[in-house]
Amino acid sequence: MTTKGPSRKQIIIPMSNDNNNSFIKNSAFHVANINRLLRNAKSDVVVDFIRSDPIGIVIVTNKVASMSDLQIISQYIKKSEDINKLQVEEPHLPQSKLYLKIISIPFFPNGKTQECLNASDIKTILKQN
Repeated sequence: MTTKGPSRKQIIIPMSNDNNNSFIKNSAFHVANINRLLRNAKSDVVVDFIRSDPIGIVIVTNKVASMSDLQIISQYIKKSEDINKLQVEEPHLPQSKLYLKIISIPFFPNGKTQECLNASDIKTILKQN
């Protein structure tokens, strides 16, 4: 049984609690502005919504964001007048120690045996995808 963890379609932006509260108050405004900037950069990523998190804010997107998308979002947030930019860290995607789980590769390829994937199996699967 697996548990639902953070999706790669989320962008985590650590920031102080005061910044978090100020930014979330105008989240609809920020979603529209970020989407405009991403569209102007010809990105396929669209921000669906912004939610509060204990470590900062989480921006949920329709696709996995690239590094250029992260830079656009970071620049927008740091230029925002709602927050203190010194208390905002760089945005990043969720990190997991279970890379195979993120890209939906089963650890046990055959449900009947407990035989694990080896490195060559993983290379083959990644080349096919």
